[in-house]
Amino acid sequence: MLLDPDPLVIDSVVQAVRASGLGTALTPVYSFVSITEVSEYVPTLEQYGEKLQQDGTATTDPAYQAKINAYAQRLPAMNKQRLYPDFPPLPVFCFYPMNKIRDPDANWYQLPFSERSALMAEHATSGMKFAGRVSQLITASTGFDDWEWGVTLWGRTPESIKEIVYTMRFDRASARYAQFGPFYIGYVTPIAKALDHLRV
Repeated sequence: MLLDPDPLVIDSVVQAVRASGLGTALTPVYSFVSITEVSEYVPTLEQYGEKLQQDGTATTDPAYQAKINAYAQRLPAMNKQRLYPDFPPLPVFCFYPMNKIRDPDANWYQLPFSERSALMAEHATSGMKFAGRVSQLITASTGFDDWEWGVTLWGRTPESIKEIVYTMRFDRASARYAQFGPFYIGYVTPIAKALDHLRV
């Protein structure tokens, strides 16, 4: 998995591997191209304030301003992590692509934004239960690949990956509107150790 602002830098690494002595022994079987971005479902400060009011917190309530201030402090770091993510120090990874479906009876793109946003908030709440055990990165691939998003999960154990994927499939955003591609799972390891494991 490679991340860089310049796609040609990424491709230069691919070409270097292909041109190496190891390259002749490798057969490419899968690739996925996507970009990092801030999701449209991450509330702006104004949207967060509106949500607090909808949930019954008056703007005159001291708790309202405290929550607004706390969110204002978190938001820049949250957005930076989405745009320039760090790979977490977790040993197991899983990648899979996904789409939101366009079934006549369950078309994600015909739902109003407010409903889509509420469904994604529910989905995010499910994922937060795995904080510390699983870290995720969602990348956007509409127009770049055959799928709309790529999901990368890192976990402490394979069981953690299985549990979060299984749990989040019950959220309505997934159960009714998600389509999943192939799943790839493996271990993060230094190149030298990987080559030794593969007897190369």
